[in-house]
Amino acid sequence: ILCKSTWGHCSIYNRRLPSGFSFRKLYMELDEGSLTFNANPQEGISYFMSRGILVDHPKEIAKFIFYTRMLNWKMLRIYLDERRDVLDELVTLHNFSNQFLPNALRDFFRHIHAPEERGEYLETLITKFSHRFCACNPTLVQEVGLSPDAVYVLCYSLILLSIDLTSPHVKNKMSKREFIRNTRRAAQNISEDFVGHLYDNIYLIGHVAA
Repeated sequence: ILCKSTWGHCSIYNRRLPSGFSFRKLYMELDEGSLTFNANPQEGISYFMSRGILVDHPKEIAKFIFYTRMLNWKMLRIYLDERRDVLDELVTLHNFSNQFLPNALRDFFRHIHAPEERGEYLETLITKFSHRFCACNPTLVQEVGLSPDAVYVLCYSLILLSIDLTSPHVKNKMSKREFIRNTRRAAQNISEDFVGHLYDNIYLIGHVAA
């Protein structure tokens, strides 16, 4: 039980365990493997596989990451940047059904931390998120006119607005009117009301990728 509360999914949980199996030993190995991962992600995953804790399959590794609380997010970011197959599986584990876009993006970045600077990896994350968000919300896609491309544009708008409203270095904060005007210039078929609600969410709740 103690193992499962910290490491929610391991391949070994689904196997029939021999009589006299030591969960204490498993706990020690999970702890050791997590510490190894937090120093060197590839070595950590290899350690789990060598102990029979994890099966070498992207979906199994993704589930392990999704349900584990002990992995260092900076090391996780390095690992996922290198293992895009695992990243793909990790994205599909998220269910964004009936979530408002900024809240879904926060939830996403809680599991898959955004890089500190803009670049190819951030673009990849937002592209994958946009497709997954639309797949989870077919009704919203129809009603609001969302598409993966539109969500992609809105995500970047939300990140920039988050920085603008929360950074002490930005003296002249973007107004709601400015945000609506700028965003609708890039995503023309999205209603003014919907974009306005996006602004309110960031204004009241804060950064989407904090």
